[in-house]
Amino acid sequence: MDERQALGAFGALSQETRLQIIRMLVVSGPGGMAAGAIAERAEVSPSNVSFHLKELERAGLIVAQRASRSIVYSANYDALGGLVRFLMEDCCNGHPEICAPAAAVAACCAPGNGEKLQ
Repeated sequence: MDERQALGAFGALSQETRLQIIRMLVVSGPGGMAAGAIAERAEVSPSNVSFHLKELERAGLIVAQRASRSIVYSANYDALGGLVRFLMEDCCNGHPEICAPAAAVAACCAPGNGEKLQ
């Protein structure tokens, strides 16, 4: 991930509803959630959630897939991991062991790992 991509991602995440949505999608796993369910859980209107989902999709943080008459959104774990790696790539001036706990947390959120962040 380059700086331009990171800025786009951070810009998308800097809004309360979008941050709430991305956290919901991370918890829901690779199966994702339908747009209607996201709107209901976030307690926003369907048009409002649609706006926020487009911003997250434009930033590359989520992916959309049509499932029958619904659109299902899921977290783009590669992009989210890339964002964490971008932040940590020059960690601690050549002493990566200091960042090991953060790296372990980032690794546990890979799809299919079965672990949850605490």
